[in-house]
Amino acid sequence: MLTMKPGALAAAFAGTVLSLFAVLTSLTVAQPTESEALHPATPDILPLRDRADVIDMVIADRLETVIPEIMRESGVSMWLLMAREYFEEPVIESMLDARSMAARRRTILIFFDPGEGRPIERLTVSRYGLAGLFEPSWDPAEQPDQWQAVADIIAERDPASIAINYSDLSAFGDGMTLSQYRLMMAALPERFHDRITSGETLAVRWLETRTAREMTIYPDIVRTAHWIMSRAFSTAVIEPGVTTADDVVWWYREELSRLGIRPWFHPSVGIQRAGQDGMLYGDTVIEPGDLLWTDFGITYLRLNTDTQHLAYVLREGETAAPQGLVDGLAASNRVQDILREHMQVGLTGNEILARARAQAIAEGINPSIYSHPIGLHGHGAGTAIGFWDNQNGDPRSEYPLYADTAWSIELTTFGAVPEWGGQVVDFRTEEDAFFDGETVRFLDGRQTELILIGADASPAQ
Repeated sequence: MLTMKPGALAAAFAGTVLSLFAVLTSLTVAQPTESEALHPATPDILPLRDRADVIDMVIADRLETVIPEIMRESGVSMWLLMAREYFEEPVIESMLDARSMAARRRTILIFFDPGEGRPIERLTVSRYGLAGLFEPSWDPAEQPDQWQAVADIIAERDPASIAINYSDLSAFGDGMTLSQYRLMMAALPERFHDRITSGETLAVRWLETRTAREMTIYPDIVRTAHWIMSRAFSTAVIEPGVTTADDVVWWYREELSRLGIRPWFHPSVGIQRAGQDGMLYGDTVIEPGDLLWTDFGITYLRLNTDTQHLAYVLREGETAAPQGLVDGLAASNRVQDILREHMQVGLTGNEILARARAQAIAEGINPSIYSHPIGLHGHGAGTAIGFWDNQNGDPRSEYPLYADTAWSIELTTFGAVPEWGGQVVDFRTEEDAFFDGETVRFLDGRQTELILIGADASPAQ
């Protein structure tokens, strides 16, 4: 069992810095741009061992940097986390090294701030070590009762506050189960009972905060998703008049399986067609003149993407999409810009939503905004900016916007297309971005041109 103290973590990783640096620099890192490449080059996909090395380096860095910041920001002395095998706690799951993969038996993690600027203690009260990321602090041979071992650690350190994860609003901050709470409280001396407080804010801040090291790899992860999507929306996959929407969906799933990359949700492909109301799905055959939509996301190096793109299937003799469809995408791009302008530190999601919608409507656009944080989860921790079924504010969006957070800028606009007899079309867009506290930049650009599918369109690489 590893018994390395967390303070020695930097030294432990020193021997692998050069090899990990080589792994990181081998990635085809996408440079931030405003417009996304229609046909991005093939990115590098790391082998599993290299992926594990990158994941472990990122986790070590996050524990060293994010934990002290959020505990001192929240004024919490101790944070106690608990998970059971087959019943994962989302925060613990995000802290496990690449080889641990899941909680074992009962995994308990404790963070303690001794004050005066001293390092945060990271303890694991568990049967198994966690790759040197936490100091093993329980010997079942000496103290068979795991919760009593926790109580002894608490009594020895005498924290002014003890945060545990319970929350009415956020699933990310609600990981402590009732049965485990009862066992903990039964073992804990009564004088500590009134020091228990909610760890909801700590959980959300931990999960929503993106580090500089994560942001060196995130653009490439988004580029990988964009590359797969560009191939899905090409004649390499779609034969107009033959291929169905579901054929493309299952091509995604097969391709991800081949690449060894997980989808974080089942992909969607829909069709809008002149003379047909709404979105067509499933066994509907893709035809020339269709406007295609896809919603696709991957989990790679433990970070998630969530992107929606639009494509037009050229009719015979066409070399461009109808101008009404081009204008519809441009309107959605404009709302993206408006939303980004209103994303300011300290504003709640509800405030940002109201301000962005008001400006878009004043400009003559009919928007629906439902943007969300992204990172260690696809629909990530943090404030939401609208919901597709609620454009009037929500209790879940009373949380403020913080810097160093990643976002899926997800929204749509509805516009009449003259070439389709004035039919109202839904121009859905979604692009992943990073908010540094001042500006919101897209991680791999954004779609500003419709993808064209047909004999005269450029092939995907």
